[in-house]
Amino acid sequence: MKLKYKYGLGGVAIGHGFKPISNEQAESTLKAAWEAGVRYYDTSPWYGLGLSERRFGHFLSSKKREDYVLSTKVGRVLKATKNIPEVMWQEPSPFDYKYDYSAEAVRRSVEDSLQRLGVAYLDYAFIHDLSPDHNGEYEEGVIWEDHFEVAKNGAMPELEKMKEEGLIKAWGLGVNTIDPILKTLEVAKPDVFLSAIQYSLVHHKDALERLLPAIEKSEATLINAAPFNAGLLTGQKRYNYGGEMPEDISDSYKKILKIAEKHKVNLVAASLQFSLAPKAADTVLAGASKPEQVQENVKALEEKIPAEFWSDLKQENLIEQKAEVPA
Repeated sequence: MKLKYKYGLGGVAIGHGFKPISNEQAESTLKAAWEAGVRYYDTSPWYGLGLSERRFGHFLSSKKREDYVLSTKVGRVLKATKNIPEVMWQEPSPFDYKYDYSAEAVRRSVEDSLQRLGVAYLDYAFIHDLSPDHNGEYEEGVIWEDHFEVAKNGAMPELEKMKEEGLIKAWGLGVNTIDPILKTLEVAKPDVFLSAIQYSLVHHKDALERLLPAIEKSEATLINAAPFNAGLLTGQKRYNYGGEMPEDISDSYKKILKIAEKHKVNLVAASLQFSLAPKAADTVLAGASKPEQVQENVKALEEKIPAEFWSDLKQENLIEQKAEVPA
């Protein structure tokens, strides 16, 4: 399938992924995105334990449903609680969660999301975090392949049913690793994948060698998400949602930054455009917590970057030789 928009706004920061923000700041960020022409919005029940979805839904309630594209995730079911679990979110909503990729849970998750968002259908539903980087977070003794078997017989056919019913228009996986995407292409016919932190200026070799060729051979398309590795490439001292900063990644970033300064290149623009450059990638998805961030991102997609910048990166082996770069 061909996706409609080349840039989308992700909902991690709106759900307190890195620090709490007020309802007013979230609303102003979403408003700035809309006014800048953004029409694709991605969120999840996981982001702030329902908070991100509610904020997106509140903002979008004044818009015509056919005027924007909306995606969310399945794979965790929320349940109200007074004992909020310890999670990555700052000041989350009062819910607990359980991983569940069964047909029944996925249908409940979609219906719950439709209520929080206040819409009649989703454009894309992504099976979320069905991935080896979440081993150790599932129930004791359970690994991602165990949940994948449940999803293969539960979530995947159920999402196909929901397509037929008109509750969703398309489905795929939303994950931070490549193997689950390749495995899904072997057992089902997904429409679209959201691949995060896998294709950026500082980390793209594996995706270049395995993910992009698989997408090009399939009927699915790709959204490259987290092109800044959750903050690093915008100058934040943060890598991949709070993970440790590998020394080689830090070194690569510093070298790329030096070349960007030499050519007077905005690294935000270079990061976004690089993640959007592959033929297999229709869309780049990035988050924001402030109006000026999303405004900068939208403008950055149109900035002209000298060819010498890209050739210098390849000459210094900072990006792969066969990596596609913006024209």
